[in-house]
Amino acid sequence: MSDIQFPRFTKEEQISALIDQLSAYIEQYHGGTVELVAIEGNEVKVHLGGACECCPLLPATLQGWVAGTLRQFFPDVTVTSVD
Repeated sequence: MSDIQFPRFTKEEQISALIDQLSAYIEQYHGGTVELVAIEGNEVKVHLGGACECCPLLPATLQGWVAGTLRQFFPDVTVTSVD
């Protein structure tokens, strides 16, 4: 057996890291950003900024990329956008 121990991350830390990765992708390819505002139970509140702020595709980005990606790893999470 191996004595390797992997670090344990909280659900909040994992969600935060995933949002950071999403934001980096969205910023590089679309000029927008995703910022974690709060995690309250199973609700994740984010702010979409940069080019996303006035974009008519903001709902698709929020539900398709952000919420869709988070639900792949955390099926019980809901994502809402806040100003």
